[in-house]
Amino acid sequence: MSLLLAPMEGLLDHTLRDVLTRAGGIDRCVSEFIRVTDTLLPERVFLRVIPELAHGGLTPAGVPVRGQLLGSDPACLADNAARLAGLGPHGVDLNFGCPAKVVNRHGGGAGLLDDPELLHRILVAVRRAVPAAQPVSAKMRLGTRDDARAVDCALALAEGGASELVVHGRTRADGYRPPAYWARIGDIRAAVRVPVVANGEIWTLADAQRCRAESGCRALMLGRGMVCDPGLALAIRSAGAGLGEPDGLEWPQVATLLQHFWQQVRSRLAPRHHAGRIKQWLNLLRRRHAEAEALYQAIRTCGDSRLISLRLAEAGAGPGRNAGAPEAAPLH
Repeated sequence: MSLLLAPMEGLLDHTLRDVLTRAGGIDRCVSEFIRVTDTLLPERVFLRVIPELAHGGLTPAGVPVRGQLLGSDPACLADNAARLAGLGPHGVDLNFGCPAKVVNRHGGGAGLLDDPELLHRILVAVRRAVPAAQPVSAKMRLGTRDDARAVDCALALAEGGASELVVHGRTRADGYRPPAYWARIGDIRAAVRVPVVANGEIWTLADAQRCRAESGCRALMLGRGMVCDPGLALAIRSAGAGLGEPDGLEWPQVATLLQHFWQQVRSRLAPRHHAGRIKQWLNLLRRRHAEAEALYQAIRTCGDSRLISLRLAEAGAGPGRNAGAPEAAPLH
């Protein structure tokens, strides 16, 4: 079994990757996409999105990170993939799954799934540009308006040189509305000769088990479910090993992760972004933890970092309030 942490634009950046990989259970991360248009990007762009490149391509907890590119021009993507590969990521990933209209209008993401031939040309170009020792993978959805060409697109990517496919079990038109069509991921898995990772609508251990049963995939990519429940990967792994079915981390452990996240936000981001980032994560955590709901309501209208720090401490997410929490990996 492999468990991957999904890229989520505007949410799951290197700061949250750091925290969620400390929670345990994740085998590999994929970065937020780096948009490629008509130029060779300077190294600083890759390092800004994937600062783990300066530390062997690993999060502070030692989890490998694969860099993701988004674009539609085979030659330009190949040039940028070669530059990214030279910085030492644990592979290069290509985004054919983003459903955002602004991305699709400019030739990127899931908008390319109407053109399997272009997908093939992109993979061929990128695979040739990246050293053979580094994997090239791709993430796709089932299609744009429907899933009629899902298998065609997957075959185009696999035959173009993708070593692994992550398939989000919805079309672009579906957006993030449930359900995810895990059985259709199984159709793709049966058609291609490369590993397939199932993604989409995996919120709980029960979801993960149903997804694996319907798709036939042993590997899963976790996105919003892992952000809402940082213990989800551990629960899936423990159940898969026959160690029981834990519900995830308890609040004291999550509170420790929350405090570390807050420390990293304050040290890495401009002050104007501090309150927004902690509220963003708490808004998702409250789906799983009642304590997160109470804390979110306590700081919902607050923009003062000092007051937010006080509320975190009162909620058990401050220094000296971390009994029973997992030991944090040292920062680089």
